[in-house]
Amino acid sequence: MFAISLGDGAELGPLEPWQAGDYLAHIDRGREFIGQYIGLADAAEDLAEARAFLQSYADKQAADSGRIFGIRLDGTLVGGVLFPHFNAATGCCEVGCWLEPAAAGRGLVTRAAGLLIDWAVDERGMHRVEWHVDPENTGSINVAKRLGMVREGVLRQNHPHRGTRHDTEVWSVLADEWKAHREH
Repeated sequence: MFAISLGDGAELGPLEPWQAGDYLAHIDRGREFIGQYIGLADAAEDLAEARAFLQSYADKQAADSGRIFGIRLDGTLVGGVLFPHFNAATGCCEVGCWLEPAAAGRGLVTRAAGLLIDWAVDERGMHRVEWHVDPENTGSINVAKRLGMVREGVLRQNHPHRGTRHDTEVWSVLADEWKAHREH
């Protein structure tokens, strides 16, 4: 399996169904922190659900409609980045992330998401990359800002999560903006 260094003992690599046990242990360590704003933590409460979730991304990758990658710190899975939506025909995709608390504040998500945007723009010719975030998730909003994204607006109460409807901010970066941002 390949891995790309993120520096400081961290690596980015594929997250695949055979790693469901490792993924579930990671989610269990950070379930409440991860689940504050996103449903990812609720999608894998046992090994079968973890495997099914990772298989859904293996299927998306095979269909060229999404991908998922794990962030490992000193060999331990601590988070990840993903393309929940990837549409080569329209040139638009979405990048997302999650992280357990022990790995927060190290810049891992910013570096990992930057690699995904590089690949999407440079290798796949994506024109637009989106970032969807709960307005209360300041950590994720700060990542969008560090990635040079622009806040476009708010989808009001569009996202049901744990019994409450939440707003979603939409941030994006266009290919030419990303290339200019990288040069700085």
